[in-house]
Amino acid sequence: MSGDYTQEYVDVDGARLGVQIHPEPAGTSHAPVVLIWPAMGVRARYYRPFAAALRDAGLAVIVADLRGTGESTPAPARTCRYGYAELATDVGAVLDALKPRLDGRTRLLLGHSLGGQVAVLHQALHDAGKVDGLALVAAALPWWRRYPGRRGWGVLPYTQGLAAAARLLGVWPGWGFGGRQARGVIRDWAHTARTGRFPTLDGVDADAAVGRIRTPVLAVSVDDDQYTPHETVDHLCDKLTAAPVTRHRYTVAEAGAPLDHFTWVRAATPLAARIAAFVATLPRR
Repeated sequence: MSGDYTQEYVDVDGARLGVQIHPEPAGTSHAPVVLIWPAMGVRARYYRPFAAALRDAGLAVIVADLRGTGESTPAPARTCRYGYAELATDVGAVLDALKPRLDGRTRLLLGHSLGGQVAVLHQALHDAGKVDGLALVAAALPWWRRYPGRRGWGVLPYTQGLAAAARLLGVWPGWGFGGRQARGVIRDWAHTARTGRFPTLDGVDADAAVGRIRTPVLAVSVDDDQYTPHETVDHLCDKLTAAPVTRHRYTVAEAGAPLDHFTWVRAATPLAARIAAFVATLPRR
């Protein structure tokens, strides 16, 4: 037990997923629930300031560690075979384990960066009815052609170089980017950067499946984001052709503080209010 949350675990297919249960908002035991999936290599505990802002906005918060990160196992190694398909399955396993806490409550699945891709894939490939809304913060397909100016010409060799190194070494060691990762995760991430499409997962065209999602979506891009600029978030939104999408740009002026791909978490009070307003528009269970 931390002063901020209670640490729990969910077992799935030989993995153990760490799940942090934050205290309920003051004065209620039945608030809407936000389930957060982090960015690549980012521990769940990093989101404590964001969780506090969401709680102050009247939302209950649960944060899961991605497989292989933080409290979640297995630690990425040459023996690991998992990629995006398994990460998307993990979302459903956590939702199932949390069902007694979630019954009768509005549920928002919120993904940051890689966590946003994983959340989208869960909605596309599994039981989308388990959640009522989807929020994507600094989450995109990092397709090299959608980066402004000449940046894409650097993104393409960089992402494919990481994938080549992970394939050669059997694991991505985390040299300067993303933390230690299973090679399958890097393989699938590099595919999205190269092609602008989600990969085929377990024989399913995931990109086509994303186009069939009907869950309401709040898609937020962040000023001065060094990894997922506004244009790359637009590219992901373009794929959500069947979903009602609310698009928002979180600016330095709105936040009242400098922003980038990670630091928005520490300046998230205005964003938490926007998320709470979005949750209020979702159908009640």
